[in-house]
Amino acid sequence: MSTLPGESQRPAAPRLLVVVGGAALLIALAVDALAVIGRHVGLPLLGSIELVQAAVLVSGSVALLVATLAGVHARVHLLVDRLPPGWQRLLLRTGHVLSALLFLAFTAASLWIASDLWQGHEQSELLRIPYRPLRIVAVLATAAVAIAFLRQLLSGKVQS
Repeated sequence: MSTLPGESQRPAAPRLLVVVGGAALLIALAVDALAVIGRHVGLPLLGSIELVQAAVLVSGSVALLVATLAGVHARVHLLVDRLPPGWQRLLLRTGHVLSALLFLAFTAASLWIASDLWQGHEQSELLRIPYRPLRIVAVLATAAVAIAFLRQLLSGKVQS
């Protein structure tokens, strides 16, 4: 399998995450494209929105985790680049702490909602897609992103 420049040192787990996230995104694209074509030819694809929503949840969750692991979240360098190196490091570390706290809050909120609705056996309206696995994906993804931020912070791998 050929790799892009700089990709050979990437561990297998993020590569697998990229494949899973990319597959979910391709599924969302294909389902939506078929739904649009179906509407135009008079054969609507019922439940397509539910399928797209589930696929986008997986794809978005994986994208957040991969971006965090790779340290490539979007940043505005307008102010930070003009500060002395010590202040730059302080602001980057503060950003990691705040990001970890934000994703821990997302995890707590997702867990709270999941626990409240766990016995409700929620499912989508048309296709009856169960929401439990999707809630588990959301909880695991937000927790993994928070842990990734904390690990980068504690290991000193905060990237500018």
